[in-house]
Amino acid sequence: MSTSDARQPHRTAELQRATKESSIDLWLDLDGTGEAEVSTGVRFYDHMLLSFAKHSLIDLKVTAKGDIDVDAHHTVEDTAIVLGECVRTALGDKAGISRFGDALVPLDEALTQAVVDVAGRPYFVHEGEPDGQIYVIIGGQYTGSLTRHVLESFAFHAGIALHVRLLAGRDPHHIVESQFKAVARALRKAIEPDPRVIGIPSAKGAL
Repeated sequence: MSTSDARQPHRTAELQRATKESSIDLWLDLDGTGEAEVSTGVRFYDHMLLSFAKHSLIDLKVTAKGDIDVDAHHTVEDTAIVLGECVRTALGDKAGISRFGDALVPLDEALTQAVVDVAGRPYFVHEGEPDGQIYVIIGGQYTGSLTRHVLESFAFHAGIALHVRLLAGRDPHHIVESQFKAVARALRKAIEPDPRVIGIPSAKGAL
């Protein structure tokens, strides 16, 4: 354990959500190294969440079971809801964090810009996906329209303002993955402790 680890406890949270459509068990550590164990039954979504953890440096454990025989939508959405709630809980009063973060992430021909404000005021802007992306099926279960829904659900339940703009992209897989990675990198900057920040990073004194 490093000296800084000894001074500051890790920001962690664990939550469960159970409905008639899904059951989610999620734990995370905002001060991790990007290690993750993810099982949602939707393999492409697992891949996206593993990438999210790796590039945000958030340690993540997710076990989700849902009615994917009907549709992946419920499991995917509910996992995003719990992920957002865990991030909000783990952040606590947000004292000492950078608050803002941005990233520009390519994946071959795809390029995504993401900007985050951990302000406690949920807002979501999503632009730039080609029209046909919403109808694409990736990995047999994940519909392209879910990407916007996942990011919006995450932003609102995490209490963050999130702007995501796809600037270029042709391959459906790359379009989705570049967005998850860009959000991860932007969030990583926003939640990172800044030793120069004293207290809450807001002139109002609260976020």
